[in-house]
Amino acid sequence: MAVFDTPYQRLEVSYTDSPMGEDDLMVHVPEGSKSPWNHIENLDIFFSRVYNLHQKNGFTCMLIGEMFELLQFIFVVSFTTFLVSCVDYDILFANKMVNHSQSENNKVTLPDAFLPPGVCRDRIQENWFLMVLLVIAGVFWIHRLIKFIYNVCCYWEIYNFYIQALRIPMADLPYYTWEEIQSRIVQIQKEHQICIHKKELSELDVSHRILRFKNYMVAMVNKNLLPLQHRLPLLGDTVFYTRGLKYNFQLIFFWGPGCLFQNEWSLKPEYKRAGVRLELAEKLSQRILWIGLANLVLCPLVLVWQILYAFFSYTEVLRREPGSLGARCWSLYGRCYLRHFNELDHQLQARLSRAYKPASKYMNCFLSPLLAVAAKHLGFLAGSILAVLIALTVYDEDVLAVEHVLSAVTLLGVVVTVCRSFIPDQHLVFCPEQLLRVILAHIHYMPDHWQRSAHRAETRGEFAQLFQYKAVFILEELLSPLLTPLVLIFRLRPKSLEIIDFFRNFTVEVVGVGDTCSFAQMDVRQHGNPAWMSAGKTEASVYQQAEDGKTELSLMHFAITNPRWQPPRECSAFLTHLRERVQKDSGVSTPKNPPGPGHHLHFSGLSMQSDSEPHSLMANMFHVMSPSAMPPHTDVLCSPHVSAVSEVASALRSLSPQQSGHVAQNQSR
Repeated sequence: MAVFDTPYQRLEVSYTDSPMGEDDLMVHVPEGSKSPWNHIENLDIFFSRVYNLHQKNGFTCMLIGEMFELLQFIFVVSFTTFLVSCVDYDILFANKMVNHSQSENNKVTLPDAFLPPGVCRDRIQENWFLMVLLVIAGVFWIHRLIKFIYNVCCYWEIYNFYIQALRIPMADLPYYTWEEIQSRIVQIQKEHQICIHKKELSELDVSHRILRFKNYMVAMVNKNLLPLQHRLPLLGDTVFYTRGLKYNFQLIFFWGPGCLFQNEWSLKPEYKRAGVRLELAEKLSQRILWIGLANLVLCPLVLVWQILYAFFSYTEVLRREPGSLGARCWSLYGRCYLRHFNELDHQLQARLSRAYKPASKYMNCFLSPLLAVAAKHLGFLAGSILAVLIALTVYDEDVLAVEHVLSAVTLLGVVVTVCRSFIPDQHLVFCPEQLLRVILAHIHYMPDHWQRSAHRAETRGEFAQLFQYKAVFILEELLSPLLTPLVLIFRLRPKSLEIIDFFRNFTVEVVGVGDTCSFAQMDVRQHGNPAWMSAGKTEASVYQQAEDGKTELSLMHFAITNPRWQPPRECSAFLTHLRERVQKDSGVSTPKNPPGPGHHLHFSGLSMQSDSEPHSLMANMFHVMSPSAMPPHTDVLCSPHVSAVSEVASALRSLSPQQSGHVAQNQSR
C-alpha cells in the first residue's frame, strides 16, 4: 500500500454539556428507588428506537408494517417462482390450442395456462439455480423473522416507556411533535436517571445518540472523503451513491465485523493513536477488499432481487401515471450533502419537501427547445392514432380483441405522456435566478460558483446531481450490485489512510455521550469558517474547517429547532452576533417601525445579490421564513413558492427574552 500523508490534524479537545463540576460525575441511585429505565446501558439504540416508534406512528402501526414486509417478501419469491415454473406461456400467448372436449366453449381462460401441481413441482426441482435461490431466500426470510420477533420484544419496552415514563398514550402519539417528545425525555432525566454519567440531558445529547454515525457520514461527504464523484468517458462528471453503496459504507465503518467502533458509542482505542495509522490503514484496506469481493460474489442474487423489486414496485405506478418516471426526486447524495449536522430525518425531509416545487420549476426552465418542437409533433401523431383507436373501441369493444390493439393503445398513451413532459408550460416565465434563490432559502447550501450563474447549463447539470430524475434513481439502484464492488475495491481502498486519519483527528469524547464526530459539536472555534462570520472566533486551519459553512448553518438550524437548548459560550456568542447583524441589516432591531411583508420578501429575494454570499444565505434562513415576512397572495419574483418554510425567525428570536417580547408585539398588531 502506498504511503502518503494527509492534511488532517488531531483536535486535542473534549466536550461536555454538563455544568461545572459534573465532568466525572457518576450518579448513584438507591436500589429500592430505581425505575425500570435507570441507567440504560445503550442509549444510542434506546433513543433511536424511541425516535423510530414516534416516526412510525406508534407500536401498532410499526408492528403491522413489519408484518406486511415479511408477507411481501414471501409474495415476491413465491409469485416469481410461480411465473417461472408454473405457467404454460404457449397457451397464454395462443401459440398452442387448448382441447375443451367436454365443453362447447372454446375460449381460453387464465387457469388453462396454469400447469398441474405435480408438473409445477417437478419443474421447480429440476431447476437447480432456482432451488439455490429459494434456499437462500428462505434463510434470509428466517433471519428477518427472527429479527422481527426481536424487534417486537425491544419495542415493547419502548411502548412501556412512552406509556409509563413519558405518559403519552399510543393513540395520541401521532399528534405529538418530536420536539415535544424530546422535551419530555430531557425532563424525566432527573426522575429516572436514564444516563447516570450526568444529572441533566440536553437536546444535543439526544441528537448525538440518534445521529452519531449519520453525523460521521455527513462530515465525510462534506470533506469529500468518500468516492462518490466520478469522471466517466462521454458522461463527464457524475455522482454515484446508492442504498447498496451506503449500506456497505456503514458496514465497513460502523457496525460490521472488524469495523472501527467497538460498540455504538466508542471508537476502538487503537484508532485513536497516530503511531499505528499505517498498520490500521493496511488492515482497513484488506477489509474493504474482502467486502468488495463478497459484493462481487453476491452480485447475481442481489441483482435478481433488485430487478424483481423494481418491477413489482413501479409497474403499477407506471400504468397509473406513465409520466412518473419523468418526475424528479432528491438523490441520496443530495440528501447527505444538504443535511445539517444533528438534523433528524423528518427535519431534513420537511426542508427538501418545501424545496421540491421550486426545484422542479427551476429544472423545467431548461427544457430543450429542439426537444419541445419534436415532442409537440410526435405527441400530435401518437395522440391522433390513439384517439382513433379509442373511438373505434367505444363504437365496438370487439376491436380490443384484435391482436396488439390493446398493446398499441397502452404504448401510444405512454408516448403521449412522455412527449407532454418535454413541452414547457406556455405560461412559464424564464427566471432561474429568482427560483434558485427560493430554493436556497430551503436547502441552505450551494457552491459559490452557482451565484449569478443559475441560467447556465453547467449549474443546472450540477443541481441535477442533487435533484435527479426518478428514472435515473431506479437505474442507479439496478446497476448498484454491479458497480458497488468496483467502487469499493478501486476507489475506496486507496483512501484507507485518509479514512483512518479522519476518524482519529475528528473524533472527540463527550461526557455522558461517548465518542462523536467533532463536526457534530458545531463548534465555530474548532471548525468555523471566517468567511461565514466566524472571523476572530475560529482557531481552525483550512483543513479543519467544514466546507460550505456547514458548521455555522448547522448551529443556526439546531438553535432554531431547539429553542430551549443552551449552546456553549463560543456558539452563543456567534448566534448573538449573527442575530444583531441580521436585525441591523433587515431593519427589525426595534418594534416601533416594523417593516411590511414586501420589505422582507424583497430582502429574501435579492439578498443573494450581495457580495457576501455566506451572510446573505444566513439572512435568508432567518428572514425569508418569519411570520412577518409572509408575502401577500400574489406572484412575486416570478415564483409563488416563497412561503412559510418554518418559523425560523421567531424561533431564533425566542433565544433572546427581549426579542421574544418584540415578536409578540408585532404579531399582536
